[in-house]
Amino acid sequence: MRPETLNIGLIEDDPVMGGSIVQRLELEGCAVRWWQTGQEALQAHGKTFGDLDLVLCDIRLPDMNGEDIYRTLTSQKAVPPFIFITGYGEIDQAVRLMRLGAADYVTKPFRFEDFLLRIRDNARIHPPAEPDGHALGVSPAMQELETLLRRYSGTDLPVLITGETGVGKEVAARHLHALSKRDDEPFMAVNCAAIPADLLESEIFGHEKGAFTGAAKRHLGYAERAATGTLFLDEIGDMPPALQAKILRLIEDRTFHRIGGEEVIPFRARIVTATHRNLSDRTATPPFREDLYFRIAVLTADIPPLRERPEDIPWLTDLLLGQAAARHDKDIRGVSTHAEEFALVHHWPGNIRELRNRLERAVALAGGEWLMPGDLFPDKADTGSTAAGFRPLSEIRDAAERRQIERALTETSGHIQDAARLLGISRTTLWEKMTRLGIKADRPES
Repeated sequence: MRPETLNIGLIEDDPVMGGSIVQRLELEGCAVRWWQTGQEALQAHGKTFGDLDLVLCDIRLPDMNGEDIYRTLTSQKAVPPFIFITGYGEIDQAVRLMRLGAADYVTKPFRFEDFLLRIRDNARIHPPAEPDGHALGVSPAMQELETLLRRYSGTDLPVLITGETGVGKEVAARHLHALSKRDDEPFMAVNCAAIPADLLESEIFGHEKGAFTGAAKRHLGYAERAATGTLFLDEIGDMPPALQAKILRLIEDRTFHRIGGEEVIPFRARIVTATHRNLSDRTATPPFREDLYFRIAVLTADIPPLRERPEDIPWLTDLLLGQAAARHDKDIRGVSTHAEEFALVHHWPGNIRELRNRLERAVALAGGEWLMPGDLFPDKADTGSTAAGFRPLSEIRDAAERRQIERALTETSGHIQDAARLLGISRTTLWEKMTRLGIKADRPES
């Protein structure tokens, strides 16, 4: 939902502050309902709160405390995201409210541009499973990867996908399969690192009854079950050297035998492989066969680690959060702005797999509708720290804004009005942001 169409509730007793907020939000295109006491807001709850996308609430009001309003409302039914405003430095109370499920808080005085950014972030609606038609990510690197895989989908040549553990190599392989003419055929994935070495050959090629102790009946391997689809060998760099020779023969001859069998079975699937290792490194232990490497690396695709494509972090968070909430049957509205900012500066050594696991744990244990920094990063003693590895949150917000503005300008060939429309802000606001962030338009506004 764009900021211009947001319906916002304001609970603020100060006529000057309240009037200023209403005026600026209406200039941005928002529809604002203003209550000057807590009782007015509570009386309006049943009639209008269901239509609101966000509520801005002062913590200290003449008739009651903002925390009492929030507790009363949330005890009755689901409420829109709340951003609390305080001019008294009640940080402990604000943090307590966020742990109860409030979306965010700001301390007076505040810069209105930052305030608008908090509003836009916390009132957003999470996109569906593949937002904006993207399958792998929204960063330039992942868009280039999608384009590359689309080109590869028209051939049957082997593809080697590389990247750190957890970056989504199997997801990319499945996307390649879905783009190809084989999409109606099986996609058989084999994790070469997860299957014991003495069983891996049988899992790939199958075996006949009595081929070895315990072989009570014929077993069809992945190569045979893949039929005319895709055989995906994940972490092929961990494959035992003896088995590497048989995979080479599978690719070259396009035939194989089940263990203990004499029948020649044709291999009709496409080979796609993946690894986190550098297979061309001759000093690696165990070494990877050079002749096999050249056969599987006819076409290559590299997936950069998550820390190098921060634009994908919010996109992936939305996607994975929705999946986790559905699995746990939890009513989770989203990730708070502060938690998202910590996610943007986290190093993500486990990449997307780590992000998925953190979200799964946070959703399962969540005590409110919004995930907080402590929910996603309980292993960090002080989630408000700017110690080693962290940058000030204001710097992260500026970097995020700069990326989105530059992307919008690229999409619109530098048209300010069109870029503002994409970003959901006014032309004037966009100019102010560009000036503050030092962004120059490639072409003058007509």
